[in-house]
Amino acid sequence: MTSRERRLVFEGRVWVLGDDVNTDELAPFQTIGKSWEDARVTLLPSRPELPGLVEAGDLLVAGKNFGCGSSREMAVTNLQKLGFAGVVAESFARIFFRNCVANAFPALACPGVRGSVEEGSRLTMDLGAGSLSNAQGRLPLEPAPYSEHLLEILRAGGLMALLKEPGNGPVGGPT
Repeated sequence: MTSRERRLVFEGRVWVLGDDVNTDELAPFQTIGKSWEDARVTLLPSRPELPGLVEAGDLLVAGKNFGCGSSREMAVTNLQKLGFAGVVAESFARIFFRNCVANAFPALACPGVRGSVEEGSRLTMDLGAGSLSNAQGRLPLEPAPYSEHLLEILRAGGLMALLKEPGNGPVGGPT
């Protein structure tokens, strides 16, 4: 699969979190520099069982202001390491959302999503179409669509991968 063929549709089992999940829960300071095995047991203190239950491809659904707090990029990479394919939240902290895009981690903003899905159900997020659906069909929600530029970053595998492609390097510098 080339970088330009990277998936934009993700389907998985839903795990639900509340509002204001901050980066201290997703990447606690005391885990910085520790092995992944040691770090994962301290993630999500509001749902301590979750790191042991998540399977590759699962989706996280959350309320408002997901990823608030510090700018820890580890918050995104920890979700990826746990196996989450992406996150849908009612709203995101701006820097967390930018870290998601930079790391090619799908994050879709969708007001009302937390009350529209049940934990354990299956959800499909289509970033290209800007839509969410479940077994009953398209949900009556309006996710915020990605711009073509953000989709290009995701298709490339993240911001650094996009910048390494021929012709995308720094202006005036080596590519």
